[in-house]
Amino acid sequence: MSTGAMATLIGQQPNSFTGLKTIGKIYFILDILLFLAFCGCIGFRFARNYRAINRSLHHPHESFYFGAFWVSIALILYGTQQYGVPACGPWLVKALEVCFWMYAGCVLLVAVFQYHVIFDREKLPVVDAVPAWIMPVYPFIVLGPLAAVLEYSQPKEAALPIILGGLCFQGLGWMIALIMYTIYVTRLVNSDFPEPSKKPGMYVAVGPSAYTAATFVALGMQAPKVLPEHFLGTTSIITGEVWKAIGVPIGIFIWLLAFWFCALSTVSILTTAKHMHFTLDWWSFIFPNAGLTIALIQIGTALDSDGIKAVTSAMTIILVVLWFFVAFENVKGVWRGDLLWPGMDEDLEDVEGVGHDEESEEEERVEQEQQRNGHV
Repeated sequence: MSTGAMATLIGQQPNSFTGLKTIGKIYFILDILLFLAFCGCIGFRFARNYRAINRSLHHPHESFYFGAFWVSIALILYGTQQYGVPACGPWLVKALEVCFWMYAGCVLLVAVFQYHVIFDREKLPVVDAVPAWIMPVYPFIVLGPLAAVLEYSQPKEAALPIILGGLCFQGLGWMIALIMYTIYVTRLVNSDFPEPSKKPGMYVAVGPSAYTAATFVALGMQAPKVLPEHFLGTTSIITGEVWKAIGVPIGIFIWLLAFWFCALSTVSILTTAKHMHFTLDWWSFIFPNAGLTIALIQIGTALDSDGIKAVTSAMTIILVVLWFFVAFENVKGVWRGDLLWPGMDEDLEDVEGVGHDEESEEEERVEQEQQRNGHV
């Protein structure tokens, strides 16, 4: 998700330079390669132990990340529009239209049945609520921006259903995210913050507001070109212009909520940074904040503000640096056996069904690492 988000972010920079598109294409190709590699790896895991897939989809921690698979597909479609359509014929435009509606149908089934499993069979305490509980519906949160970017090349007869569908799907994702926001903030008020190494996962809360803000602004800007002149039977006003005048302010209104979650997460991480070790939650530094930047790019473009555009360029540079840092830590973690090693995965306590306090978990991790190094 993070690599795909970087590809989409770089592809719509307001301040460009020679070679920027090439950098974006490199990220996009890398995203596809990583997606195929990870699908192959997890497919091999389930092929070796077919019962693992059922445990995975019911696991109180791992199951939520099934939504990440679908978000990754949406970002590939997004990148295909940005980098593929300009170099291909109209066949790709039609293919993306078909993929959009097929994708929407698939993720609707995921959102219904996965939450059914969670609500019916799993009892998750509110004191353990994390933003990752939003993940089953996260694909809908990126469907709005996907619809907006597809509008640039779709013919009018296809563009109108897509813009309406994107608005509808985004509404579902945003409203469920609001419900989960309430549970998450309740946890922050009544319980402790997540342990230091999992605090980057708090950035997941940035995504719903950020991508919803981007959706309203982008769809609003596209509305005058997509909506028919007398849409909804209106004759006294130009409906597309009204949608634009409403969509942009709503996007600006929502964007600051995303920034607040980002600032809250940043302060929390900085206060305990010295106690952190790498977990896969660190990738949350990238994907949600890429959405925050994309939304601000949309706002800066709508307002034609050079100052906002300059800020988004600086934010993009920071995210590129963070991507390389997290990627390095990820590779190092796998090489050292901190990830994908028996007894070392960050969700070990969930698998064993035994809770550990922060100190005992850290002591256990150090002891296991020393034993592993001794065997090596």
